Amino acid sequence: MNDDGAMEYPIDGVLDLHVFPPSDVHDLVPEYLRACREKGILTVRIIHGKGTGTLRRIVHSRLESLPWVRSYHLAGHGSGTWGATIAYLEPAGTGGNTD
Repeated sequence: MNDDGAMEYPIDGVLDLHVFPPSDVHDLVPEYLRACREKGILTVRIIHGKGTGTLRRIVHSRLESLPWVRSYHLAGHGSGTWGATIAYLEPAGTGGNTD
């Protein structure tokens, strides 16, 4: 955690949602993807787990709402299969709204 109590999370292209409360996911996904774009990371693996599919649906809904997400798909074998989603981002400054 940093000084203001917020958890610090590495911006490395892998977002594991297991460490966050489900209520944070809606805002967390675009924030993390924004930070990845700023660092030039344009392929991101989002681990939402297999479970009931609720987190997967939230993640996919958020990805669909972001104009700078080029595409996404469920991960293949070795990358989490249907427990993770791979998102492909437009470089910062392209792909519509940069927010």
